[in-house]
Amino acid sequence: MTRFLTPLADALPSTVPFTGPETLERRQGHPFRARLGANESLFGPSPKAIKAMQDAAAETWKYGDPENHDLKSALAAHHGVSPANLAVGPGIDGLLGLICRLTLAPGTPVVTSLGAYPTFNFHVAGYGGALTRVPYGGDFEDPGALLVAARQTGARLLYLANPDNPMGSHHPASVIEDLIANLPAETLLLLDEAYADLAPAGTIPDIPADHPQVIRLRTFSKGYGLAGARVGYAITNPELAVAFDKVRDHFGMTRLSQAGALAALQDQAWLAKVQAEVITARARVTRTAAANGLAALPSATNFVTIDCGRDGDYARRLLAEISQRGVFIRMPGVAPLDRCIRVSLGDEAAMDVFEAVLPEALKAAG
Repeated sequence: MTRFLTPLADALPSTVPFTGPETLERRQGHPFRARLGANESLFGPSPKAIKAMQDAAAETWKYGDPENHDLKSALAAHHGVSPANLAVGPGIDGLLGLICRLTLAPGTPVVTSLGAYPTFNFHVAGYGGALTRVPYGGDFEDPGALLVAARQTGARLLYLANPDNPMGSHHPASVIEDLIANLPAETLLLLDEAYADLAPAGTIPDIPADHPQVIRLRTFSKGYGLAGARVGYAITNPELAVAFDKVRDHFGMTRLSQAGALAALQDQAWLAKVQAEVITARARVTRTAAANGLAALPSATNFVTIDCGRDGDYARRLLAEISQRGVFIRMPGVAPLDRCIRVSLGDEAAMDVFEAVLPEALKAAG
């Protein structure tokens, strides 16, 4: 059947950026005891969001509002912008796909970090973009090197996550603001702020919503605990925001997702509770790592990256031993970042399991 595909589609590998925990559970024949690999919020969504989705379930015979009017209005008020500055879509992943569709032709240059969020690379490949990947500077994405690469290649898109996945590191707002001030005229910055709700003070830059060269990307998957609802949004100038309407699935947002996100946004007290629990869990994972001779990297996210002190082969053995003991985690995929494992934060029960399993897995990994 490949004779019906475009040459680009036919040439792409049959892979996805992430193997889901459900796939791994089917392979091993039993469920995980602790699900700590997908950076979901084990603290869950606001009870008000759950109630809103339950109430909306009776109306799932209806399509969701194709304009996302109520959610856009609430987001605009929350961020102090106009609804015209917003585009809503199925998570940041879905929005990245739409951006690539809008901006890339085969051969269009794109710049990202080597080892950064692979779903972006997946979308760039799907539209034939020419990807340049810049090494991290230590455990941080390197804005200066990204900027140099954008100038050298004439990049249409520059992708940067702040805070970062998979290392959990972050740059202060001033660094991002300096990057934006020096963008080449032909370059659009995709600033992935998936973890913004969990980042320390001083992380989020002051960027005018009407800036002509920036798209900020946010999600309800992390702090708000709605990963399964698939709700993300972009903040950008109206000309770019309205362009999403040209290519998006107009009924792509379900009524349940819209209702849950709206109720979650209105329950900032729940978000504050989750933020406090994330800080507590970060400290616990840091202590657990130290007690086992490992070094937890400073985190601005709902996960902690742990430096295993050796190479990627060792980290992969350790990850396999942890997985065999019923704990789902992940690790960076590119050297030298792959010396680490990455552990999502959760409640005390999940952290108890990880704390018990880690010394056993370390002993088995050798």
